[in-house]
Amino acid sequence: MSDTSTAMTAAAFAMDAHLPMALFDAESQGRLRARLDMCSSHPINDFASADPAMLAELEVLITGWGAPRIGALELELMPKLRAIFHAAGTVKGHLLPEVWDRGIRVTTSAAVNAWPVAEYTIGMILLAGKGVLPHLPHEETAESLTAHPGNAPVGNYRRTVGIIGASTVGRLVIRLLSEFDFDVLLYDPIISKDDPILALAHQVGLDELFARSSIVSAHVPLLPSTIGMVGERELALLAPGSTFINTARAPIVDQRALIAAVRNRGIRAILDVTDPEPLPESHVLRTLPGVMLTPHVAGALGNEVRRLGESVVREVELFSRGFEAAYPVNKQDLAAMA
Repeated sequence: MSDTSTAMTAAAFAMDAHLPMALFDAESQGRLRARLDMCSSHPINDFASADPAMLAELEVLITGWGAPRIGALELELMPKLRAIFHAAGTVKGHLLPEVWDRGIRVTTSAAVNAWPVAEYTIGMILLAGKGVLPHLPHEETAESLTAHPGNAPVGNYRRTVGIIGASTVGRLVIRLLSEFDFDVLLYDPIISKDDPILALAHQVGLDELFARSSIVSAHVPLLPSTIGMVGERELALLAPGSTFINTARAPIVDQRALIAAVRNRGIRAILDVTDPEPLPESHVLRTLPGVMLTPHVAGALGNEVRRLGESVVREVELFSRGFEAAYPVNKQDLAAMA
């Protein structure tokens, strides 16, 4: 389909004030301006206080972290709104079902935000397998670990890694792991038997995954069905010295059970998410040997947010040319989203 439209589309940002400059470099800004007439020099953070005349003309919103809620009342202020492009992952925090009921096009940048999370996870898996994150007990030395290689707790050759959840991130982690000498297990109760990801990972039950894996990484959305899915029983199936990695959401793990597993069985934990977040300075996880904490840094940070901006630019260009969205979000998708 050729692009024959010459009229500019009225648009605005709705996100934290500093984000547009972080998301879009000069080239991306130019590509947006070629398609959109940005009606406000400042992102909208409250629709009730925004210029009603401007809202009445808006056809496109670009949302991001800090976006205000958009429901029936907000939609009444924007009768011409046709598309919402989200420069982040989930849209459940700010978009209500009325958006889809009105037939508004919604897209997400979750697929590109999966990359830094997957990179973080792969790095932690490799380092955990080498025994450096968290640190090995002091009595273990490089000499002792190479004396009996068949029984050594260190090394990544044919190590079994368990992935919980064939989410966007989980799938990317599995694909990246296929470049190494790992045996990969996958637990996902709703994946179909002919899913192509099963060519790279062996599907098992959750108990079997914990019993066979020496590194387990969680990649499931926070849903009523996933709260507490990793608890005392599952952690007890891990062999002492195994590593549990969580970059998903803290409540999917029984944190007390995890602390007990670290204390009593030598399980190691690498946690990018905790409950609460951040943890109090006196929290046991901050000083417990065998635990590594990172402050929710797995997702896009620094120059990585430019990926999110680039994703939005591509969606805007597809929209303005009359093509289907690359990463649409449909109403039925909400139930399984993080």
